Amino acid sequence: MFNESSNPSISYLEPGLGNGMPVTVIGNEEIRKTFCETTIQQAINCAKGPGVDRVVLNPDAHLGYGAPVGSVLVSERMVYPGPVGVDVKCSMSLLQTNVDELCIHDPVKRRAIMDEIALRIPNGAGYAKPKLSPKISDYLGARILTEGATAAICDTLGIPCEWRMNCEDASHGDETTLFNRFHDYDFHNFSRKINQLGSLGGGNHFLEGEITEFCVPEEGREDEQLRAINRFGLKEGCLSFLTHCGSRGIGHQLATNQFKTLQGKFIQWDIPFPGDDRELVYVPRDSVEGQNYLADMNMAANFATVNHLLINKLIADAVRAVLPMAECNLVYYISHNMIREEVIEGRPKLVHRKGATRAYPAGHFSLTGTKYSDTGHPILLPGNPVDGSYVMVAEEGAKTSCYSINHGAGRRLGRRQAKRVLVQEEVDQYMKDNDVLHNGRQYPIDESPDVYKNFEDVIASVEEANLARRVAKLRAVFVVKDGGKADD
Repeated sequence: MFNESSNPSISYLEPGLGNGMPVTVIGNEEIRKTFCETTIQQAINCAKGPGVDRVVLNPDAHLGYGAPVGSVLVSERMVYPGPVGVDVKCSMSLLQTNVDELCIHDPVKRRAIMDEIALRIPNGAGYAKPKLSPKISDYLGARILTEGATAAICDTLGIPCEWRMNCEDASHGDETTLFNRFHDYDFHNFSRKINQLGSLGGGNHFLEGEITEFCVPEEGREDEQLRAINRFGLKEGCLSFLTHCGSRGIGHQLATNQFKTLQGKFIQWDIPFPGDDRELVYVPRDSVEGQNYLADMNMAANFATVNHLLINKLIADAVRAVLPMAECNLVYYISHNMIREEVIEGRPKLVHRKGATRAYPAGHFSLTGTKYSDTGHPILLPGNPVDGSYVMVAEEGAKTSCYSINHGAGRRLGRRQAKRVLVQEEVDQYMKDNDVLHNGRQYPIDESPDVYKNFEDVIASVEEANLARRVAKLRAVFVVKDGGKADD
């Protein structure tokens, strides 16, 4: 099935693409065993879609709607909503503090921080706001959707404006275009969901308290490693916060509406779905339908950006309520589930990343003029609370994957299967044995570490393929999450 290359972590699938390009598969032999037949078929269906130039399957790839979660699709002129999904601009962020590990070694102190977080940041699928969660007016919500994380919006919400510079993108779309698109909708459809700003969501979304530990660099690369550590603002042995969340109900509503609209158009126009999959609708970027999709995606992305930055501001407030002298600085905010126009193989193209993250190495022209030009930007790659997560930085080999990398470890067990084969008491004891506190009476069994792929195999695949290298490990000491239905 897989055509091997000289690199053990790079192989190819031959789906019969019109342009002769196979699907690029990132993953060693052990990782390739984790791809089910349906995941492979979804990748092949994507590759056969009209106007598709490149498809990449990352090590975390697993079954999704239309396209695998953990895939990249590149097209010069077509927009594909499936390789974005419904949780538009789901993202990762890392907040670094100067709080030494010894200050939170005591579980009582960790619980105190978790309690303060609970007073400010709701999780799960509901709309209830905790005591110290900010209230968002409809007027401000409309501005957030159409403007994104501007300096004015950040100032209004008390978000440090300098954090905008540590965002992959602080705003999306043209404000006038989005304003006009916003008024195509009945605002009451958005009003309740705008009140979700500053909330975490459910399912695989989480907020983890971590201890930052520097990785040992390869011999001869010590200076590069130290430069990246200093540029990113990482602090050895100190508390940090890794967060995963997205565009909440706003993104889900806008994306679902687009899927229904475009599926209706396909039926009306009698156009076959690629691979007979209704989730693989597509539309020319310059058509009215294409522009409407991109406008809706950008509004959801603006909401996701402000939502994530606000969560980090609320985390900082919670930490300072327990430790008043704590310093909190945003390391980086990086997203997946987005379409961006980027230069691929010398031409501007639409890069769709579903459960995949951008990976620009040092010297990439897109980083010119930024503080990351000589280091590459931080990549935040979560594993699981027991095996840890990593801060990484891209290598030159990322060109192979269209400057993309997986956004996590990827599931090996579906939610229903996890509930059938795992034992709740064993999951809870496993977390306790590894000194990882959590906010529930029981840890969500369908989000336990065992439902995810072997993290070392995932990271080994990334490094063997020369996509990225490790800069720091993040070791979890507590987890805040909800066991309810995920946004994505």
